[in-house]
Amino acid sequence: MSAAREYGLDEQYEWARPPQGGWTADDLDRLPNLPPHTELIDGSLVLMSPQTAFHARAMRLFEFALLDQAPDALDVMREMTVKLDDINRLEPDVLVLQAGADAGPRNTCYRVEDLVLAIEVVSLDSKARDREVKPRKYAGAGVPHFWRVEDDCGLPVVYVYELDPAVKAYQPAGVYHDKLRLTVPFPIEIDLTAINRRRP
Repeated sequence: MSAAREYGLDEQYEWARPPQGGWTADDLDRLPNLPPHTELIDGSLVLMSPQTAFHARAMRLFEFALLDQAPDALDVMREMTVKLDDINRLEPDVLVLQAGADAGPRNTCYRVEDLVLAIEVVSLDSKARDREVKPRKYAGAGVPHFWRVEDDCGLPVVYVYELDPAVKAYQPAGVYHDKLRLTVPFPIEIDLTAINRRRP
C-alpha cells in the first residue's frame, strides 16, 4: 500500500519535495497545504503532532500570566513563528517580544532580534527538539531568555535559562516547581499549580 493511500489521498497527490539545499524560512508562507504549526529546522519541515491538554493548559497559563505582568514595552504572543535565519523558523509555544515588533494583522513571523523570551512546552514527540535543538538555535541567534516547561504528573516544572552572550549559549538559572518567581526579563510571579484553573 502506498503512503498516499494510507492517508486517504489519491495516487495523484503530490508530496512536497524540498528544493536542493532545503526549504527557506520565507517558503513557509508560500507552500500550499502545510498543516498548522509547521516549523523549519535546518531547511527541513517539521510537522507538529496534535497537542495534549497539558500542553494547551500550560500555554494558556503562561500567556495569561505574562500578559498580565509584562511592562508596556513588551508584548506576549503564542504559537507565532520567529525567523532565526534563512533556514530556521521556529514556533515557540509562548513568546515575549518587543511591543513595537508587530508588523500588522497579516504578519506571520517575527524577527529574532525582537524576541526577549521563548517558552517551549515539551511534548512526547518534541523532547529532543525542545531540550537540545531549539535551545541551541535560540541561543545561537541571541535570544536572551529561554524557558523549558516539562510535565510532572500534570503540573508544570519550569527550567529557566539565561543567555551568556560571550559564548552564545544558555546557562541554567533555576528550576521551578509550584511557584515561579523571577526578576528578569521583568518581575514575574506565576502560580504553577493554577494550570487547571480557567483564570490563573
